[in-house]
Amino acid sequence: MMLDVSDLKVYFDVFEGVAQVLNGVSIRVGQGETVSLVGETGCGKSVTIKTILRMVPTPPARIVGGRITYKGRDVLALQEEELYTLRGKEMALIPQEPMSSLNPVFSIEDQFVELIRWQGRYRVGWTYRLAKSFDGAGKKAAREKALALLERVHIPDPPRVLKSYPVELSGGMRQRVLIAMALAGDPSLLLADEPGTALDVTTQEQILGLMKERVEKQNLAVLYITHNLGVARAMTERIYVMYAGEVVEESPTMELFRAPQHPYTQGLMASIPKLTGGKVLGIDGFIPDYVDPPPGCRFQPRCPYAMPECRESRPALTLVGSNHRAACFLFQQEPATV
Repeated sequence: MMLDVSDLKVYFDVFEGVAQVLNGVSIRVGQGETVSLVGETGCGKSVTIKTILRMVPTPPARIVGGRITYKGRDVLALQEEELYTLRGKEMALIPQEPMSSLNPVFSIEDQFVELIRWQGRYRVGWTYRLAKSFDGAGKKAAREKALALLERVHIPDPPRVLKSYPVELSGGMRQRVLIAMALAGDPSLLLADEPGTALDVTTQEQILGLMKERVEKQNLAVLYITHNLGVARAMTERIYVMYAGEVVEESPTMELFRAPQHPYTQGLMASIPKLTGGKVLGIDGFIPDYVDPPPGCRFQPRCPYAMPECRESRPALTLVGSNHRAACFLFQQEPATV
């Protein structure tokens, strides 16, 4: 197993108290596998991948429990120098907002060449950087690699794009640049945080198609973070459904869409507009306050099937089909229906 996140708990110390943002999250991603983590905004998806990369700010965050292993290595036990190498060469993040991820005062070439030259290095001093600034061969090789990576993500006229500033590029072009940068270290695992959410539908389709092509050609493992079930269905083999910092359902993608079992997943499916028409249903209520979450199942205040035991203890993920699990007390009785 390439990535194994087990019972991860992350709390934040805030003015109101302690926000229990991740409450026992478990996720696995195998070699060459594409997996998605879906759920509505604010459920803890981005905190999960930032914790995997050890990029969650501490303080105010605290990792209070669980394990993260990557190719058998304990990520939470790695020293800072080892983390730089891991994030630079083994794992790569494709962030959600390209404009806030690219520095507006430097050209794409300045940022891309610097990334290639120093990726995975730990605390490169200014004296060393200044000495290397006269290394024309090193800069030329890095620039050629940047051009090759831009061509790989189907950017037209890569030399022009390299000379451009982020503000001179479209949203889709900036996203392609970020994908090329993520591939610079030849990673084994991509963590994609809603890579097309800020783009129009047509451009998003192109970006997702590009990512799918890269994943297949380079045999990458990918963990997609998205609130868009359509993206999850088109891009991934397995899905984890997350609600309020907890994984409530895990299933092969097609099985989940054929027969969603957890009431929250059923609510998400029912809220998707359909080409055939029909009533679109929402889920009553809101994500709970992480400082004072409800006891037992965190979804029970919004659940139409809530029972007394739902308020008393948290349900464990229960096998409800072949490689299909749901965290709901209903499966100790009758399966839930849409």
